[in-house]
This record gives sequence, C-alpha cells and structure tokens, in this order.
Amino acid sequence: MNDLLFRIAEFLSKPPGFYLVLTLMVVCTALVPLGWTDVVTYVLSVAAIIITGVVLIQGFRDTAAIHAKLDEIIVALQETRNDVVGLEHADPNKITKTVKRLEDEAIAGEKGPSEGVRSAADWGHQAVKKIKQQ
Repeated sequence: MNDLLFRIAEFLSKPPGFYLVLTLMVVCTALVPLGWTDVVTYVLSVAAIIITGVVLIQGFRDTAAIHAKLDEIIVALQETRNDVVGLEHADPNKITKTVKRLEDEAIAGEKGPSEGVRSAADWGHQAVKKIKQQ
C-alpha cells in the first residue's frame, strides 16, 4: 500500500500529474451547467484530499532525506556530539528540552564541538575540511 501511495504522490507532484488534475477540474467545471453539481462537488472534494496527501507524503520524504543527510554529517565529524542523531524520533518533550539546552549553550557563548571555533561559519568550514580529509 505504501509503495502505491508513494508512486501516486510522485506522479501527481510532477507536471503530467498536475496537468491531469487541471484537466479533471476543467471537465468538472464543464459538467456543472449540465446539472452534475453533486458529482462535481464530490470529485473536487476527493481531489483536494488526494492533493493534501501528496503534499504530506512529499514533505515526509524530503524531511526524512534531510534528517539522514544531517545524521551522516554528525556521525562523520568525530568531535561532534552524537546525542542529537535520531532526535526527530524522540518524544516531543525530549526534543523541546534538547533544543532549549542547545539554545542556552549558544546564548551562553560556549564554544562549538572543537576548541578554537569562533562562529558557526568557522565551524562549518572546519567540518567540510574534516569530511574532505576522510
């Protein structure tokens, strides 16, 4: 079932899928003067629900991919703290506490994961160099 939903979402999120939905809307609009108002309302309601599902599925896929990439970067940098890897799967209270702790550390002016890091940009450049060395 998931595979089918992902394939439908993939199709509808590309131009041919958009044109299909657009064509369906034009056909429905043409049927209103013929007295098919109930059918048109039903079809457009179902189409709205399907489009909402497509947006949610695509958002899930994008978010999951971003989390995987960020986890890879965190794991690749040996001097980083790995306690935030997989945080997106934690209890919402734990996520809130972790975010608050990280914000407090940033406000307090604590240094980054390694000594001598002065800013997030410096840390980012250092992280890229470290990844390239591996």
